[in-house]
Amino acid sequence: MIRALLVDDEQIARERLRQLLRPFQDVEVVGEAEEGEEAIEKILDLQPDLVFLDIQMPGCSGLEVVGSLPSPRPRVIFCTAFDQYAIDAFELHAVDYLLKPVTRARLARALERVREVPRDVADANLEHASRLRSPYPARFLAKCANKYRVIGQHEVLWFSSEEGLTKLRTRERDYWMQPTLTDLEARLDPSLFFRVSRAAIVNLNEVQEVLPLVGGYGQVVLRNGSRVDVSRRRLKDLLGRLQGPTQL
Repeated sequence: MIRALLVDDEQIARERLRQLLRPFQDVEVVGEAEEGEEAIEKILDLQPDLVFLDIQMPGCSGLEVVGSLPSPRPRVIFCTAFDQYAIDAFELHAVDYLLKPVTRARLARALERVREVPRDVADANLEHASRLRSPYPARFLAKCANKYRVIGQHEVLWFSSEEGLTKLRTRERDYWMQPTLTDLEARLDPSLFFRVSRAAIVNLNEVQEVLPLVGGYGQVVLRNGSRVDVSRRRLKDLLGRLQGPTQL
């Protein structure tokens, strides 16, 4: 049985797709979502095998949803009225790409492709394609209470490690992430983020001042007034980095 999630900001489109799927006995619709962040929550919660994913939606787009998902990812069929997204969709190794209005015959061919592509292969393809498109993430998947949110890199003030967990801090609130600070550091764009200590990574574009302290230590003052400690070993490198292309 293929467990499918329907994601579209138009209820009529979701209802039509649900009706088209009814004759396919090996497909079960396990849920629906009407915008990108809700889609991520449902995917993580329901673990569907297949996602029918609209591209243009409120919040984050379907392409951003795929780029934000941790592995293992479901197989993805993009559904949209705009064919200019086809290249992006196939670069992300989607199983298929359906233009609206979707016909039953075209849907049947897409489902045949789903049956032919194992989930682990589709996930590996999506992971590889995402890395080829950009070596550094432009957004992060983080959690606050029971809700997941996609956070653009420009929203991040700094990351910190607290009691073995990674905290992402924005101007509005704090979020929690799964990767360790060390794993996260290896993925981040070094021209934008710098690890100032064992416990923190700052967004260089948010640094307003660097304050040297007694003993060779320091602090960075961010645009919102927050202060983050800088280790003695990393202070000199931080000053050098701020004199480069990211200098304010």
